[in-house]
Amino acid sequence: MTKLFGKLWTKEDLLSHVGDVSALGGVRLAELSDGPGRGVRVADIRTGAGLRCTVLIDRGLDIGYAAFNETPIAFQASCGIRSPYFFDQEGYESQRNFHGGLLSLCGLSAAGHPSEDAFGKHGLHGRVSNTPAQSISVGDRWDGDEYEFWIGGQVRESWVFGFNLRMTRKIIARLGENRLRVEDTFENLGCEPAPLMLLYHCNFGFPLVAEGSTLIVDDVSLKPRDPEAEKGMATYDQFERPQPGYAEQVFYHKVRADDDGYATAAVVNRRLNAGEGLAAYIRWRLAELPEMIEWKQMGVVDYAAGVEPSNCYPEGRAREAERGTLRILTPGEVMHTELEFGTLARSDEIEALVRQIG
Repeated sequence: MTKLFGKLWTKEDLLSHVGDVSALGGVRLAELSDGPGRGVRVADIRTGAGLRCTVLIDRGLDIGYAAFNETPIAFQASCGIRSPYFFDQEGYESQRNFHGGLLSLCGLSAAGHPSEDAFGKHGLHGRVSNTPAQSISVGDRWDGDEYEFWIGGQVRESWVFGFNLRMTRKIIARLGENRLRVEDTFENLGCEPAPLMLLYHCNFGFPLVAEGSTLIVDDVSLKPRDPEAEKGMATYDQFERPQPGYAEQVFYHKVRADDDGYATAAVVNRRLNAGEGLAAYIRWRLAELPEMIEWKQMGVVDYAAGVEPSNCYPEGRAREAERGTLRILTPGEVMHTELEFGTLARSDEIEALVRQIG
């Protein structure tokens, strides 16, 4: 059954109260009409229970704005949503087009710092987040007394005499729930092996991230990326006020899986929501995404906490190959990933999640 407005509803009873279920929640297609984002296709998702987000169709089907009951949970970078046509792959120029958002996927053939290797050169974090999706589909269905809706599409990274990779993505939500699933399928459509580097850059921001907020994660091991991160090892899971001149700290987590092979990490602010608190979590399958990168950026304006399931470190393709951990997709090979995003806004539910994570 569907839980809405503090009550459980059957399909028949719920539909007897509304002329169209879209009055309660669903997916709505739109297009931005002003500024550098003009022309970018988007899809707004409302679950009817407080969770809202905007899927950026022309930015690799990534997720930009996200909020629970109008309280933002995702980081929004100062440049805002920009058209992919402003994208420059050279070096670190892609930072001019980095929107932040709840999800900004890095990949497909490269992620992390710019580098050059046997496959060629790549800039920061690859191209997928700045590639328009195609074959877009929006749908909905009743599954008994539960209403499910989604948006899906495909993103290609291919060129003559180069890689031919395809990502098929489906973002799924249910009416009355405060969570959504991101299901991705990656295929090598070419005739040569191709690298597959995936870093799910999930970015949380103010007011979820604020002084006193914490990162909840069950580590098997924790390493700093560099000397700057080493300074913050004692407080890697604590978030402070914005600080002028703050240098980002990046940590490499090995996270424990549950009995089903999934890992969970959460950002918790116990001061929000009249003291009930607010938490946002990510749950993912470790078999395909064995690493978790933490991006702690407590700077003024650039104030964010990144929780980043990945199959690589953010040091570039050349370094990943040197380490012997570069994931290669053989011709015709297919790989699937699953992520779940969710929010909790009751203290008992939040503390239950904290205990579950361990």
